[in-house]
Amino acid sequence: MPELSRRNALTAAAVLATSAGTLSALTPASAAGHHASPGTFDEVYKGRRIQGRPATGSGHHNHHGAGYAVFVDGVELHVMRNADGSWISVVSHYDPVPTPRAAARAAVDELQGAPLLPFPAN
Repeated sequence: MPELSRRNALTAAAVLATSAGTLSALTPASAAGHHASPGTFDEVYKGRRIQGRPATGSGHHNHHGAGYAVFVDGVELHVMRNADGSWISVVSHYDPVPTPRAAARAAVDELQGAPLLPFPAN
């Protein structure tokens, strides 16, 4: 039996995803408006208040093109939008999520009750 190379494995996965009609599910930031600004949210998640809203002004948010502010218990959670439309935060930098709300929830999960400390802009 021939050894399975990475290229062959990826090709097979792409063929399977396409044939099953799930390729669009693998790319959540499709061309259908993935750069639209997310709406606001304000909720309590696992006992922590998380909030998100479009950022105003010329603060640190606009350097990364996010234009969006997220807060956990009133402390700003630095978030960035990736080129593919996914979001990351300083708490879960290597785990992109589809929305700023999901980034806030992932941060709460990762903090496990610890307070979020302010992130210095420079």
